[in-house]
Amino acid sequence: MNTKKDLFLPALTAALKNKKVTWSESLSPQDWSSLFHIASVHHVLPMIYEAVYNCPAARNADPQIFARAKQQTIHSVMLQTMKTNEFLNLFRHLRQSGVHALVVKGIVCRNLYPNPDYRISGDEDILIPEDQFELCHQTMLDYGMQLADQAQDIYTEHEVPYGKPGSPLYIELHKCLFPPKSDAYGDLNRFFKNVQDRAVKLSIDGEEVVTMGHTDHLFYLICHAFKHFLHSGFGIRQVCDIVLFANHYGKEIDWIRILRQCREIHADLFTAALFRIGQKYLTFDPVLAGFPKEWQEIRVDEQPLLDDLLDAGIYGDGTMSRKHSSNITLNAVSAQKQGKNAEHSVIKTLFPPMKSMERRYHYLKKYPMLLPAAWISRILKYRKEISKSQNNDAAQAVAIGNRRVELLKQYKILDK
Repeated sequence: MNTKKDLFLPALTAALKNKKVTWSESLSPQDWSSLFHIASVHHVLPMIYEAVYNCPAARNADPQIFARAKQQTIHSVMLQTMKTNEFLNLFRHLRQSGVHALVVKGIVCRNLYPNPDYRISGDEDILIPEDQFELCHQTMLDYGMQLADQAQDIYTEHEVPYGKPGSPLYIELHKCLFPPKSDAYGDLNRFFKNVQDRAVKLSIDGEEVVTMGHTDHLFYLICHAFKHFLHSGFGIRQVCDIVLFANHYGKEIDWIRILRQCREIHADLFTAALFRIGQKYLTFDPVLAGFPKEWQEIRVDEQPLLDDLLDAGIYGDGTMSRKHSSNITLNAVSAQKQGKNAEHSVIKTLFPPMKSMERRYHYLKKYPMLLPAAWISRILKYRKEISKSQNNDAAQAVAIGNRRVELLKQYKILDK
């Protein structure tokens, strides 16, 4: 039995429909353990547990396996409920203080699920005009938020994270949606320059939130998945977000504009494959979404992408080897955009350029002459991770990276 396709995907589809599975055939303890493990890796355990716990096949299952899954589910849902309430209070405080904040992803997507707090979010994302950063930063501090990274230069970074002592709330504050210095996808920001002008208001749990217009938001969800695909991949939950968003707002979405923009960034086959996965395995309804023939006529094999994202985990970190493989794929894309051969990316993988290293080693901004020392530190850290972690092998990371480069070529993100 293929646990991912025979158990995980059907259970996930049932959850998206607010239904229960009706499995009657007995499953082995290994099957149940594998199912809940996959659900945890993809951050959808509460959804899967809710869909399967009362089916006939579960009645004869190992109670300890279900007890662990139940305990994790209760904890995750309670924590998410707390985060949701805290975030809505914070967002109200920001708006009342004159901050023109937009909510992206997170709570907007969560609100589309039958049981919103069963769709777990690690953080909430807020987008503000860059010239409002000072006001927003002070307003966050007034609310009790604190910088998550005290060493970060908050005035030069495009994204500033905050946490709140004694609270599970974690905020990523964006001045722009993608790292501007990224050779691979920094140019995606051009599509979102004027999103404030197209903002819409939604009611969530009785609170008014402001977010991007539906076309902008769907395209951002696609771009966000695409960004992670260029790294080490992404998981099925992001596909669920895209599918539910398209089903809910599809008739108000400018699909042709999205197709034009996807073609511009070489993500049209990738996106078509996402919707093919959604239609074949999840709940995407082309009629309900107003999915036009221009999209439906695109011929693409979705199976390689499905296999990749099921292996990936939530953000491509299913294994450490896979996580480290991102250096190969990302640098291959960067090399192509700079008109260089893909082989050039191998050297860049081992010795990243200054602007890439600065994001992790903040001291390089002040002392650029320490770049060689930062390279050595990076290599030593990687060797330390290998020694301490399972599923973390340099040769395996290279193999995964090379395989995923071929996948990017298959979807015409990279040239053959």
